[in-house]
Amino acid sequence: MLIEYVWERVKGLEGEQFRQIRGGQFTYKVKGDYIELSRTNRSVSKSTFKEALTHVPLNNTVPLQNLQAPSYLYAILMDKRVRKHDW
Repeated sequence: MLIEYVWERVKGLEGEQFRQIRGGQFTYKVKGDYIELSRTNRSVSKSTFKEALTHVPLNNTVPLQNLQAPSYLYAILMDKRVRKHDW
C-alpha cells in the first residue's frame, strides 16, 4: 500500500527540516501512528496522510484544506525526499 511506503519515509525523516510553501521551516517527531510538529501544537495522524495521498501530486494546499495542518502535509508529501519515486 502506498501509505505504508510513504509512512516509512516519513518516519525515516524524523527531525529533518521541511519547508512550507511560504517558507516556514519545521521538523517533526514520530509518535506511533502520528507526528508532532515543531512549529505548532498540532499533530498529524498516519490516517490523515493516507487521506492526503488521494490528492497527490499537489500544486498547492487547497485540496488539503479539509485536513489537519494542510501546509505541513503539503510540505512533507511534496518533498523530494519523500517522493523519491513519483506516485
